[in-house]
Amino acid sequence: MYEEFTQDRIAQLRMQKNVSARDMSLSLGQNNSYINRIENKKALPSLQGLFYICEYFGITPQEFFDEGNAYPASLAAVIADLKKLDEESLKHIAVIVKKLAHAR
Repeated sequence: MYEEFTQDRIAQLRMQKNVSARDMSLSLGQNNSYINRIENKKALPSLQGLFYICEYFGITPQEFFDEGNAYPASLAAVIADLKKLDEESLKHIAVIVKKLAHAR
């Protein structure tokens, strides 16, 4: 179960980042087919490799495995900005977010 999730999640995040499997593989210091083999379910990254992949996407392993979070890098960036706001501003943002979430 987690094996397939891991492989699919890497493909999902890579496509969101709009980078080729080859370019991502090389950016991680691996051979040019590393990510392709993972996405095609022929391999799994080591634990250390998964940490590097998370770092590449700018997310934590917890965010990587959060199935309910389709856009972990975007959400992490928003949360980082929200942490800089005062309480009153956060309350205003919360109202906006609730309206947007319920408008779906």
